[in-house]
Amino acid sequence: MEEDKVACLPRLSRVAVCGGTHGNELSGVYLVRELLKAKKKVMEEKEPVLMVLSNPRAMQQCSRYIDTDLNRCFTQATLNGPTSDLAPYEISRSRQLNVMLGPKGSPEAVDLICDLHNTTANMGLCLITYSDSDWICLHIFRHLQRQMPDVPMRYINFDVSHKESYSLDSVGKHGFAMEIGPQPHGVVRSNIYRVMKDAVLHMLDWVHFFNSGTIFEGGFVDVFTVVRHIDYPRERETRNIIAAIHPQLQDRDFCLLHPGDALFQTFSGETLSYNGNEPLYPFFVNECAYYEKGIALYLARKRHVMIPVIRVQTEKEQQINKEGFESEEE
Repeated sequence: MEEDKVACLPRLSRVAVCGGTHGNELSGVYLVRELLKAKKKVMEEKEPVLMVLSNPRAMQQCSRYIDTDLNRCFTQATLNGPTSDLAPYEISRSRQLNVMLGPKGSPEAVDLICDLHNTTANMGLCLITYSDSDWICLHIFRHLQRQMPDVPMRYINFDVSHKESYSLDSVGKHGFAMEIGPQPHGVVRSNIYRVMKDAVLHMLDWVHFFNSGTIFEGGFVDVFTVVRHIDYPRERETRNIIAAIHPQLQDRDFCLLHPGDALFQTFSGETLSYNGNEPLYPFFVNECAYYEKGIALYLARKRHVMIPVIRVQTEKEQQINKEGFESEEE
């Protein structure tokens, strides 16, 4: 192994695991509660982990949110906008979380955020990020694939700038949403909960290995980069939907959708076909929470991304980088 081909990355000293960002996605709610109770036993030999219940009011009501979707409140514009006593609850809460875990984009932000979510779509386990070149997140994903070979697993990239990234995980230096389904909202299924718990514990193991100096070999990861989303067909005047996801597509997330394939079935029984210009991979197919957002499914391209060998920086390397950063500021 040639040393100059190894990516040397800063230590992950502060890690946060968040649940309940959507108050009715219960695997993360119950897992964070369980880890808070077992924190001393589970984490005593690992790095300190901050456990956060993100949206306590929505959790109390078992609803996705109180006033507005908390997981759309973390853009720089929202976090730094004018304050008001009349602001929606989730706007105020996003700013509290930004103080706790950030500030977003600052050297003081936590090193890694794992935000736990459930989906009603048949997506297995997905890591959702804003980068296809975050070597930390990609290596964690690869580690989970190796440790949990029987679990369908994908890495999704929303190609959005850091300034415009809108979800809680974007507050950290590194971050991802861990999305697991299918699970109805307001329900916890034992098998889905177990997959989430195993994945979180394997993720924390990886952080411990990384901080202890383990060298992680490079390789390739399949990354699904979002191209666009499609809304349900609607009546022009009322905006009521007039079709559902076609039975041939339902529960077939990440199965390649070709032009001409069945996409929707109208309530009168007519099949509406996909009329795109290229085959793409559908996901979040018929997600319950996205009806209000006008999203029937997302479409993505898949590509093979090479990731480098990585290891943690030594104390000497960290000091050199710190001095270089300070001299640039001067």
